Amino acid sequence: MATNAHTERWAHRAGCKAGRAWRGFVRQDRRAIEWFVKHGWTAGLAKAMLWAFKLIVLGILLYVAFWLALVLVFGFLVAWAARNVGLGDEQSPQWRLGLLGFGLYHPDGSRIDPHDPDDEY
Repeated sequence: MATNAHTERWAHRAGCKAGRAWRGFVRQDRRAIEWFVKHGWTAGLAKAMLWAFKLIVLGILLYVAFWLALVLVFGFLVAWAARNVGLGDEQSPQWRLGLLGFGLYHPDGSRIDPHDPDDEY
């Protein structure tokens, strides 16, 4: 009688798939070493060259990830700055009594709406 819950089944399957993938990588690594040895390299030199290749690839991936992260952070900062810059600084036009009578005035004091001085009450 099994005591494992059904929720652990996905973890078991994922572990099996990860194990098969790892075995595949190890098998390809051995094949590469065998190929180098077959072409006249020593086994130690072949292993060292494969490790150097893996480290170079890892370095390139980290370099690319660093710059992508930097661009992403810069993009977020630019978006944040664009959202927050200049909001609330401009005053909107207001209806008020000014030098030319009651009307719609700009914050600098100039009247915006059409004005006819002869049409005063």
